[in-house]
Amino acid sequence: MFSALRRDAVTPPLTNVLTVRDVPWRLRVTTRRPEAKVVLYHAKGCHLCARARETVAEVRREVQFGLQEIQIDGDPELEERYREWLPVVEIDGERAFVYYVDPDAFRRKLAAQS
Repeated sequence: MFSALRRDAVTPPLTNVLTVRDVPWRLRVTTRRPEAKVVLYHAKGCHLCARARETVAEVRREVQFGLQEIQIDGDPELEERYREWLPVVEIDGERAFVYYVDPDAFRRKLAAQS
């Protein structure tokens, strides 16, 4: 009568359990790392900025990340903060590169952020 409460009772095998293989791949919940958010500050006529934009575009063809480009020309606050450091690349709000963007270092920093 109380066999289910006995410690030595054998538990029947589970037959109604789904495994990952039983669930269609479209319905599987996967954990994705959030994309890094990259901000590139640049100005008109800045040849270093042009090179940085090319490097960022090159890496973006290989690695997914959100990109926002901000031209600082005409904004006194941005001019004061970034003009002497252009180009400036920030990853997730932290300054990552100034003057030059090394593609390999950029890839490593993106991988570390995600």
